[in-house]
Amino acid sequence: MRVLIVEDHTKLAETVAAGLRREGMAVDISFDGLDALDHAGTNRYDVIVLDRDLPGMHGDDVCRSLVSSDCEGRILMLTAAGTIEDRVEGLCQGADDYLSKPFAFAELVARIRALARRSQPALPPTLVHGDIRLDSARRVATRAGERLTLSPKEFAVLELLLGARGAVVSAEELLERVWDEMADPFTNAVKMTVSRLRAKLGDPPVIETVAQAGYRI
Repeated sequence: MRVLIVEDHTKLAETVAAGLRREGMAVDISFDGLDALDHAGTNRYDVIVLDRDLPGMHGDDVCRSLVSSDCEGRILMLTAAGTIEDRVEGLCQGADDYLSKPFAFAELVARIRALARRSQPALPPTLVHGDIRLDSARRVATRAGERLTLSPKEFAVLELLLGARGAVVSAEELLERVWDEMADPFTNAVKMTVSRLRAKLGDPPVIETVAQAGYRI
C-alpha cells in the first residue's frame, strides 16, 4: 500500500510517516499543497492523508483539484477543527473520510487500511493459497500453521502476490506499491526481497518468476 502524507508540520508528518512505514506501508511526504498535487500527478497512491489547514494552497483546494483530476487515491482529510460543520464541509470537497486532530495513531491506521480496501477490488480479510494464510488486519502470515517472521516489505510483497490471485505482478508494480519515492527504479530491491520471501516460505516453492513479466503465486 502506498500513502501520501500532506502536512506542513514537519515533525508530525515525519512521525506519522515513520509509524506507517512500521505498519508496512510505503509513504511519501509533501509539506504543501502544490507539491502534493505534483506527487499525486506522478505517483499512484492508495490513500492521501491531507491536512486541511495548509498554508499557501488550502487543503480544500488541494482536495478539489485531486478529485477533478480523477485521482485514484482515496482522500483522508485531517484538521484541528472537529465540529460537525467542519466534517461536512471537508466531505463536500470530495474527501472520502475525515479525522480530527489530535487523533489516535491506531485509528489513523485503521482508517487508511479501510480506505485502501475501497481504492481497489475488494479482497477478503484473510488471503489463502494452499497452506499459506495471510491476515491483512492482524498483519500475520503463516504456512502450514507456522507463523512466518516477515519484514514489512516481505509481508507487503506477499500480500500483493496473494491478492493478485494467480495473475502476474510486475517488478515495476511491486516497486511502485511497496516502496516509496526514494527507491531507485534500477535497484534490485524487489529481486532481493522476493528471494528472501521465498526462503522464508520454504518448500515446496510457491513464487514463480515469469520471464520478462514479473512474479506470481
